[in-house]
Amino acid sequence: YDGKCAFCRIARREEPGTALFPCQYEDLVCFRDIRPGAPHHFLVVPVEHMGNCKTLKAEHIPVVKRMMEVGNAVLQRNNFNDLNDVRMGFHWPPFCSISHLHLHVLAPASQLGFLSRLVYRINSYWFIT
Repeated sequence: YDGKCAFCRIARREEPGTALFPCQYEDLVCFRDIRPGAPHHFLVVPVEHMGNCKTLKAEHIPVVKRMMEVGNAVLQRNNFNDLNDVRMGFHWPPFCSISHLHLHVLAPASQLGFLSRLVYRINSYWFIT
């Protein structure tokens, strides 16, 4: 736990202004992005402080898969069912504003604006799926 990390505080429900969505895994939380790049833009975050996506190893594959499951589930609970029109990924350092692992879940990807298409461009130097 890092008390200076905004995502650690959110994950531990210390930020009352951030509403958390129901999540099927106790080790993950999900909430809306404060600067949405799409009509549906959520962040899925491990409760335990983890570094950015550069620190991921093979042993982290199960948590990343669970993060994606949570992303799909929250979209469906918010009446978005076209899971072929979804973009999920991580900002690659140094392009991540918070150094706590977080998966961006954006939908519909077909409605990303010009800037969002750049910021969340698939497998670019700054965003990886």
